[in-house]
Amino acid sequence: MAEPTIHTQETAPAASKPLLEKSVEAFGRVPNLHGVMATSPALLDAYQHLHALAVEHTAFTPEERTVVWMTVNVANECHYCVPAHTAIARTEDIDEAIISALRDETPLPSERLEALRRFALALRDTHGRPSAGAIADFRSAGFGERAMLDVIMIFAQKVMSNYTNAVFQTPVDAGFQKFDWAPPRMAAE
Repeated sequence: MAEPTIHTQETAPAASKPLLEKSVEAFGRVPNLHGVMATSPALLDAYQHLHALAVEHTAFTPEERTVVWMTVNVANECHYCVPAHTAIARTEDIDEAIISALRDETPLPSERLEALRRFALALRDTHGRPSAGAIADFRSAGFGERAMLDVIMIFAQKVMSNYTNAVFQTPVDAGFQKFDWAPPRMAAE
């Protein structure tokens, strides 16, 4: 683990200061993840841009977007992003049964959402080479080519945050700690 520098608006590199201002506008504070990413203005800018695209320009509903985010977070065992996206899901009024199923890796209440999760997992498990069957299952749930590409874009966004948090063990913000999460294999230890 690398020891993280968690920047504030005052300590951040000059190119990251306006990006952290965006964080404050969106969250009311600088989330620790953004503070860590601020050391690399390029990373923080790319992450924020992909996040905005995921929210504003994908084919997904907030519920579907949450399924992709949380599936990748859980699959990558991100101690920070699972609690953070649990909080985000609650602010978007995502059904608690969906949030719990994503966190606990249990079946989702909708076959369509479950197909979305399976496709995201297939991308991860095959390093971006899902089988023809996985693609057919995804399409049979009503998703098309745009949705496949949108999953890939969200996946890229989550790799940025999940890997940053894994390398630096980013401390979970106080506001997210009530949604603490650990991978099942670690929770059993």
